[in-house]
Amino acid sequence: MVRRNEEVEALLQEYADLVLITGGDAFKARAYEKAARAIGSHHADVAGLDAEGLREIPNVGRSIADKVIGYLRTGSMPAVEDVRAKVPAGVRQLMAIPTLGPRKAMVLYQDLHISSVPELLDALHEERLRDLKGFGPKTEENILHGIDLMRAAGDRVPINAAMDVAEEIVAELSALPGCENCGYAGSLRRMRETIGDVDILVAAARSAPFMDAFVTLPGTAEVIAQGTKKTSVRTTKGLQIDLRVVPPDSWGAGMQYFTGSKAHNIRTREMAVHHKLKLSEYGLFHAKSGKKIVSQTEEEVYARLGLPWIPPTLREDRGEVAAGLRGELPDLVTEADIRGDLHTHTDLTDGLAPLEEMVAAAARRGLRYYAITDHAPDMAMQRMTDEKALAQRERVRELDGRHRKMRLLHGTELNIGPDGAVDWPQEFLRGFDICVASVHDHFRQGRDALTRRLVTACENPEVNIIGHPTTRIIGRRPGLDMDLDAVFAACARTGTALEINAHPDRLDLSDEHILRAKRYGVKFAVDTDAHAPLHLEYLRYGVGIAQRGWLTADDVINTWPLTRLRRFLRKGGSAATSS
Repeated sequence: MVRRNEEVEALLQEYADLVLITGGDAFKARAYEKAARAIGSHHADVAGLDAEGLREIPNVGRSIADKVIGYLRTGSMPAVEDVRAKVPAGVRQLMAIPTLGPRKAMVLYQDLHISSVPELLDALHEERLRDLKGFGPKTEENILHGIDLMRAAGDRVPINAAMDVAEEIVAELSALPGCENCGYAGSLRRMRETIGDVDILVAAARSAPFMDAFVTLPGTAEVIAQGTKKTSVRTTKGLQIDLRVVPPDSWGAGMQYFTGSKAHNIRTREMAVHHKLKLSEYGLFHAKSGKKIVSQTEEEVYARLGLPWIPPTLREDRGEVAAGLRGELPDLVTEADIRGDLHTHTDLTDGLAPLEEMVAAAARRGLRYYAITDHAPDMAMQRMTDEKALAQRERVRELDGRHRKMRLLHGTELNIGPDGAVDWPQEFLRGFDICVASVHDHFRQGRDALTRRLVTACENPEVNIIGHPTTRIIGRRPGLDMDLDAVFAACARTGTALEINAHPDRLDLSDEHILRAKRYGVKFAVDTDAHAPLHLEYLRYGVGIAQRGWLTADDVINTWPLTRLRRFLRKGGSAATSS
C-alpha cells in the first residue's frame, strides 16, 4: 500500500544504531545512516529497483544494495539479525525512548539490569541512575520527558505516512463503478500533525462493492470489523483505516460530521438545536417533522446554520464559528499562493542531491523563486568553507532563470551558537541574498539563556528567518524551553520572519505557536527544509499547519512577489505593500 523505502530506511537506521552500541565501527554506522536517509528520500520505490538502480541512489554502495535486494526478496537481512542477537531485547525496547539514546540504553542494561520501561521508571523514582557515570538529575528529567513523549505518541503516525495511505485508498475506491464521491475526513483532513486513524468516506447507492474491495486492498493485515455502513481494517504498518459509505445525497453532511473535530461538531449541533433542527451524518433535519432540509454539500449545511463554509483546518472550536457568524473568517493561505521555498539544501553539505537536480525539481513544481541555504561552517560535520560557499554562489548565478525562468537566491542556514552569535562575520554574510538561522545544538541551556540566544539572533541585521524555531522533532525531541513571547516580540520588532518548517517530523512552528506569534504581528515563511527533491512535496503539510494557525497569504513572506520579498530581506526596508 505504501512505498517500501520507509521500511528499508528504518531497518538500515536500526542497523546503524546497533553497530554503534555494540562497539562497532563508527564510520560504518555513519555510512548506513546516510544510506538510510538517501533511500527514504528517493523518489522511486526501491521495491522496483535492481541492484544497479539501488547503487544510483547517493550513499548506497554495492554492499548495502545487495543487502537491500536480499531483504526485499526474503524479508530478512542477516547482518541486522546478527547484530540484533548481540543486543538484548530489553535494550532495544529502551532505545525506543526518544531522549535516551542507544549507548545509555546499553549502560542501563549492563550496570542496572534494566530491560523495560517499567523497570526504568522504578529506577528513576529510586534515584538509582545517579550513581552511573554520565547520568544525573538533568538526565533523569530528560528520560522521564522521553517516556512521556513515547506514551503520548502512542499509535499515532506522522501526517505524511497517513496521507500516503489515504490517497492510495481514495484513488482505488474512486475508480470503482457506482462511486459518486470519495475522500478522506477526520484529523487528516484537518491537517493535524499526527494521525491516530484514517477516516475514508464514500458516497454510493450500494455499500457492499466498496466494503468488499476495501478489505482486499494491498497492505491490509487485519479486518477489524466489516458491515454495511462501516468497515475497519489495520494495515501492515499498524494504521487503522475506517471506511464509511453514505447515500449520495448525504455526502456533504457526512463529510462535515466525520471531518470533526468533536468540539467543532458539538458547536454546530448546538446551533442546529437553536434553529430547531437536528444535524447528523445524514443531513440537517427539522427536529419535529424529521424532514430532511439539506445534506448534499457542506456549503449547504453550513449556510442553513447561518454560517459560511468553514475550512477543515479551522474546525477545532478555536473561535471559527464565532468568526464565521461575524463574517471574519480569514482568507487562508493555500499551496497555490506559495511562490518560493526559502530553506533548502544540496549535497554540498547534508543534502542528498546536487544543486542542479534540486533547482530543476523546484522549477517543475512551478515555483517562481528558490533559495539554496546550505549549512555554514560552525557545523563542522558539514565541512563548509568560504571558498565552497563562494563557488556555489557563482554556480547559482549561472543557473538563475534558466529553469522555467525561476529566480534563484543564494543563501545559507547559519547555526545560532550558545551566545546567539552566528557563523561568518557580517561583511561575509552581506554577500548572501538570504540568511536562515537555526539552533542545532546546546538544547539544554536554561530558559533565560535560550531566550537571549534567540533574541540575539533576531537582532542580527543579516538574519532574515529563524529556522525550525523550537527545534522540536515530533515524538522524539521536545521544543526548546524558552520565553516564546519574548522571541515573537523580538521577531516583530526586528523584521525577522519565523519559519513554519514543513518537514512532517518537525512542523515547527506548531499551529498553537503560530496563533500566538501572529498576535505580535510576526511574518512567517513556509519552507520545506528539503534535503532531496522528494522533500519539496512536504510544502503541503507546512501550508496545512499555517492554515491551522489562521494565516493568510499576506502573513507568509514566500507568497509575496520577489521584489517585495527582497525589500523585506533588507531588514528595515518597507514590505508593507505588494508590487
